[in-house]
Amino acid sequence: MPIQSTPNIWFNGSLIPWEKAQIHIMSHVVHYGSSVFEGIRCYTQPNGAGIFRLGEHMQRLLDSAKIYRMPLPYTLEQLNSAVVDLVEANGVAPCYIRPIAIRGYGEIGVTPKGCPIDIYVANFPWGKYVAGDNGADVCVSSWNRLAPNTMPSLAKAGANYMNSQLIRMEADVNGYVEGIALDVNGYLSEGSGENLFIVRNGTIYTTPLANSVLSGITRDSVLTLARHMGMTVVEQALPREMLYIADEVFFTGTAAEVTHIRSVDKILVGKDGTIGPITKQLADEFFAIVNGLKPDRFNWLTPVKVRVEQPVGA
Repeated sequence: MPIQSTPNIWFNGSLIPWEKAQIHIMSHVVHYGSSVFEGIRCYTQPNGAGIFRLGEHMQRLLDSAKIYRMPLPYTLEQLNSAVVDLVEANGVAPCYIRPIAIRGYGEIGVTPKGCPIDIYVANFPWGKYVAGDNGADVCVSSWNRLAPNTMPSLAKAGANYMNSQLIRMEADVNGYVEGIALDVNGYLSEGSGENLFIVRNGTIYTTPLANSVLSGITRDSVLTLARHMGMTVVEQALPREMLYIADEVFFTGTAAEVTHIRSVDKILVGKDGTIGPITKQLADEFFAIVNGLKPDRFNWLTPVKVRVEQPVGA
């Protein structure tokens, strides 16, 4: 989906015009992928808008930066305020929010000594991420997720997403909308940018963080909803063939939200590939909370003062 520009981008403590948010070609991040970032959604509410789990996302940004030895010169509270200020200044909701910390222009070489750390936050309209109105048709990728002790999967780093690009591009050229990667031991990991869930005989399974999985905020939200709704949840290593005999399969993620999977490797999920009852129940509950149709009982939403032209429908 093409990026729709908005008036402002937050840069190192100040709002600057969108077109002024530029970096030098010799910036460290261009040559070595030295960035950490987040993806956050802001949803419309009946009387305004709310940013979904802002604090958790910005804490993960700080955690990613710490793993990569990138000390960020802002506190969690300052970063949260930056996001709220930007969304309110641009007046765009619903929207997608992209905070990113990069190693900038200073020195050349793998070691980033002497390169400044710059932080940007942008927001813009963005709709459905995983294609397929009746569910996603996906494949198991020939590309594995990164092995442990090579690239840290718990860090949401720009360089990690070169692996994601290979997974997604391979799926695309072969006629699928997304790919599912295995880990280095051949167990299920996740999609190129989504966490993975499987439902079998009424039990919800998801791959643990040890299977080279990003600690997804939406993943955690769905696990929380499932447990509060009395569903049985198991986090364990899963073999590939579980995808083919599952009753339901779905993705979660900031961009993907809750997306049911219709088929894997051209094998329909369940009886006919339609959304299953557990996936639907979780998706309905998730969207009802984020869109303000049900109470925000987990305090997931940070209110922002943005006038919403279109009221939220049922």
